[in-house]
Amino acid sequence: MGEYVLKRDDFLVSQTDEKGIILFANDDFCKIAGYTIDELMGKNHNIVRHPDMPKAAFKDLWATVKRGEVWTGYVKNRTKEGGFYWVFATVYPMKDPLTKEVRYMSCRRKPSEAEIEAAEKLYKTLN
Repeated sequence: MGEYVLKRDDFLVSQTDEKGIILFANDDFCKIAGYTIDELMGKNHNIVRHPDMPKAAFKDLWATVKRGEVWTGYVKNRTKEGGFYWVFATVYPMKDPLTKEVRYMSCRRKPSEAEIEAAEKLYKTLN
């Protein structure tokens, strides 16, 4: 499988709990990742983690959101069929007003070719 290039209007959204377990995924996320909503619900978000992604990127992501701050960055994800796709991700920490449980909302869009090239160069230095 090769690369899936997001369309300009693709907008992937998912929500996880504090352990990264998927609580919600929108249609674009399911379609592009190649999973049904039932296959994603209750699974760890790393189900779409591509092996090319450095652990340091996710360490930074989790450290940032656990401090209550918004994280942004470029992520190479893996599809169910073994392909890949790049996204520019923004991860928002939030607290459920009723249960007080912390949740993380991730919104992702298409990055430019230049942004992907810069991320690839940076990530090669982190692996």
